[in-house]
Amino acid sequence: MAKSMTKSQIADHFAKKFDLKKKTAVAIFEELAKVAYGEAKNQFTIPGIGKLVLVDRKARQGRNPATGEVIQIPAKKVVKFRIAKAAKDAILGPK
Repeated sequence: MAKSMTKSQIADHFAKKFDLKKKTAVAIFEELAKVAYGEAKNQFTIPGIGKLVLVDRKARQGRNPATGEVIQIPAKKVVKFRIAKAAKDAILGPK
């Protein structure tokens, strides 16, 4: 199995593709991440890739796997990434 691309390799790819300096490409990705973090509560979409959404989970009962004891799990907010259909089809192929 091939290794995943590093941040540096991704920045280098984009720098070559769009004739940018590597520092500029890294700065673009860092700014994209900052905007995504700030806008996740309102849903942040990266067209063709997917979107970040903030989801409220309800309180529920669970079990301690070590003792089998029933425990109450409190409600909380979680961040989810929903993959776009275009990305699924491009990676997995159409059904």
